[in-house]
Amino acid sequence: MPKHLTSNIESFTPLILVALCLCATARAQPATCSLKPDQLKEAPELFGFHLGMTLDQVKARSSLIKFGLADKFGVVKTTINPHYEPRFDKAAFADVRTISFDFLDSQLVTLWIGYEETFKWPKLDEFVANMSKSLDVSGDWPAKGNGQQLTCDGFSLFASIIARGPSLRVMDEVAQNVIAERREKAQESAETEVIGDNRTLTYYPADCAAKGDVPVGSRTTFKNKDEAESAGYKLAKACN
Repeated sequence: MPKHLTSNIESFTPLILVALCLCATARAQPATCSLKPDQLKEAPELFGFHLGMTLDQVKARSSLIKFGLADKFGVVKTTINPHYEPRFDKAAFADVRTISFDFLDSQLVTLWIGYEETFKWPKLDEFVANMSKSLDVSGDWPAKGNGQQLTCDGFSLFASIIARGPSLRVMDEVAQNVIAERREKAQESAETEVIGDNRTLTYYPADCAAKGDVPVGSRTTFKNKDEAESAGYKLAKACN
């Protein structure tokens, strides 16, 4: 090979390597989803449901949706089964097996839809690709557990295959943190709470097994032992 050609190749080689590295780096950097929950597009595959809906708004979609009372953390959960329940309009919930709703303080914070294997996108890869287009979200859905998850600004989308059919969970991550904090505070409170026996003016800490012997009608609950002692109660001998 002529010397000038060899020289030219050698001078271009570093540039080619740099270009290849830049391309590889670009491919390795996943696109991110910056959408907020209220910016998520209302795709037809979600049947009019979206995060932030009130109990009444969800019920307006079908009178067959029933709700119980909220638990002590403000959470209400319910599930419908359009595929199995003959009273549901099958056309209105085409290819849907189950829909689950979680509410926090009367607002929808988790929506889970399980589709039948007859759904138009039965395979996970095509389900994720087409659901991204329908919801108008961008970003990679990395593997997580038995599925793939896209994390956005304050919410996440999780896709998986269950009973041979695809499923999608739309979750308000901020609300999940609120629920976790409420549960943690309740646990902390339970660990310091004491039971007072108003017959004997004695109290029983949470870790004292003898507290179960105090009749319900004779119980007084205190936030902690200091509150009990301020009320004139003394530590029960069984708890020494």
